[in-house]
Amino acid sequence: MASTTFPRTLMLLGSGELGKEVAIAAQRLGCRVIAVDRYAGAPAMQVAQVAEVVAMGDPEALKAVVRRHRPDLVIPEIEALAVDALAELEAEGLTVIPTARATAVTMNRDRIRDLAARELGLRTARFAYASSAAELAAAAEGLGWPVVVKPVMSSSGKGQSVVEAPGGIEAAWEAALAGARGAGAKVIVEEFLRFELEITLLTVRQWQGPTLFCPPIGHLQERGDYQCSWQPAELGEAQLATAQAMARRVTDHLGGAGLFGVEFFLCGDPGQEEVVFSELSPRPHDTGLVTLVGQNLSEFELHLRAVLGLPIPEIRSTGAAASRVILADRALERVAFEGVAEALMEPSTQVLLFGKPEARPLRRMGVALASGRDRAEAQGRADRAAARVQVVAAP
Repeated sequence: MASTTFPRTLMLLGSGELGKEVAIAAQRLGCRVIAVDRYAGAPAMQVAQVAEVVAMGDPEALKAVVRRHRPDLVIPEIEALAVDALAELEAEGLTVIPTARATAVTMNRDRIRDLAARELGLRTARFAYASSAAELAAAAEGLGWPVVVKPVMSSSGKGQSVVEAPGGIEAAWEAALAGARGAGAKVIVEEFLRFELEITLLTVRQWQGPTLFCPPIGHLQERGDYQCSWQPAELGEAQLATAQAMARRVTDHLGGAGLFGVEFFLCGDPGQEEVVFSELSPRPHDTGLVTLVGQNLSEFELHLRAVLGLPIPEIRSTGAAASRVILADRALERVAFEGVAEALMEPSTQVLLFGKPEARPLRRMGVALASGRDRAEAQGRADRAAARVQVVAAP
């Protein structure tokens, strides 16, 4: 796959805020970028040479736009797309990142969980599947209360809930169906893990060369969606080695090249935590936005180097760094931002506004990034900067 000839043509399937940063990194390497998404004006389209609006769940439409442009690399940047079409395109000789199979497996929680727990024997939360509220109730009783209920297909925590007792089953079932992508009614129900820390281990798989790891990222979620992250996360050498071994095993099985976001829970007493596999994304991860200020090479630069076959001599922390998301609090057809100047009065802080044309309650519209002498200083700066930015209606 490695090539020393530039420019290369890359097609992003999904053009959100992470795709935008991938496109910027690609432009710095002189690449031509085609940004594809379901709506016009998506963030990555604003920095790409070509923009295409396509129904991302329509396999024929997706295949048509790829065949029309014949890019050197097809890079899925979202989960909500017709992944079955990618296998057909791959069979025609197109390179899908990391592979068509990896994209399909990781799109569904049941497939990646079965792979991790049943095929590879990785430690995960105990889990079961349910195709009705009655099956969900029975599975939850077997796991013990409370339980976590999620659609097998969703993104950004949509449809996820914690159920404390049998009386909450019906509402959890309805929420999971409402938040699910695709057809069919199936949910995953998991034991509720009481964890000390949740981390993302960004794992870089190269076409040729060893698998590399970024310094671990700690993060906090609400409603199943990331709210803040920090790097490097605090965990022991044994726990980090275990997480790296698990991440290497699952990414080696999936194959291909690129950056994977592998999530873990650390459960138990400090210093003796058990490492539990949670989820995996075969692409840059939202918690990894912090790498824009926390590493010598961001996750987006690493993704591009890996898929283009370029060398990665070193990945190192540049010091304590943190992020905090900027959320909308209401639906807006056109958006503007107030408080940006005030936010940037914080030392060692950046504000990224994603450029999403519309807002809805709790939608991520931007992020504040900060560095500091330690995690507390970096997180405080990011939190204060994000709090000063308000999403308002455009005049």
